[in-house]
Amino acid sequence: MKGLVAGAVLVAGLLAPLPTAATSPAPAAAEVVRLGGVRVELRAGTTQVVTVSHTRGVRARVSLWRLTGEGWRRQLTTTDGRTGYGGLVAGERRVQGTGTTPLGTYGLPSTFGTHGADPSAALPHHRIRRGDHWVQDNASRFYNRLRNQRQGGFRWWLPSSDPNSSERLTDYAHQYEWSIVTDFNVEQVRHRGSGIFLHVNGRGATAGCVSAPRRFVRSLVRILDPARVPVIGIGR
Repeated sequence: MKGLVAGAVLVAGLLAPLPTAATSPAPAAAEVVRLGGVRVELRAGTTQVVTVSHTRGVRARVSLWRLTGEGWRRQLTTTDGRTGYGGLVAGERRVQGTGTTPLGTYGLPSTFGTHGADPSAALPHHRIRRGDHWVQDNASRFYNRLRNQRQGGFRWWLPSSDPNSSERLTDYAHQYEWSIVTDFNVEQVRHRGSGIFLHVNGRGATAGCVSAPRRFVRSLVRILDPARVPVIGIGR
């Protein structure tokens, strides 16, 4: 997320999760559903879905859905979501540095931010510290991974004007106060893009991530549960 792109950490809101006793069995195998107008490719076991439905310009409606005994129900929603300044593009056609948000469905494996882990949250969490970068150096084997400059393995000293410069996470303390990692480009395809997250809104468009109001993102951090195999579906 160069400049402010929202990606995939393999580390490692004010609302409590609704009761789960009435939930129906999770899908045993992947299937496709449409929620809030967004096509979502479920994974085996998925009972939590975040949808990003593009409305106009860089605006989007972002919602959290849960699977119940009566089907999929919307649990949270905001109309103040944001997407990349470069528009939306199919994930497999995305190019690094274009400011585009990738369409498609992606896992939500972990979170990071300026705070320590919330005791009520279940996803793995990393508290960012000085020297932490999201690697966007196409020559590094740590491409699209969280890494501290003291660990080496990437050219952390490159200026932001260089296409291979990595994102220093502490530079975005507001947007990354709370951030949810997606597994976009977990395969590390070079030049496709790195660091697509769901993070707190800044002043306007992102550099490819999805963003939403702080309260909404904070709620998601507390509610998302790895046992529910959460995914995010991004649509037009």
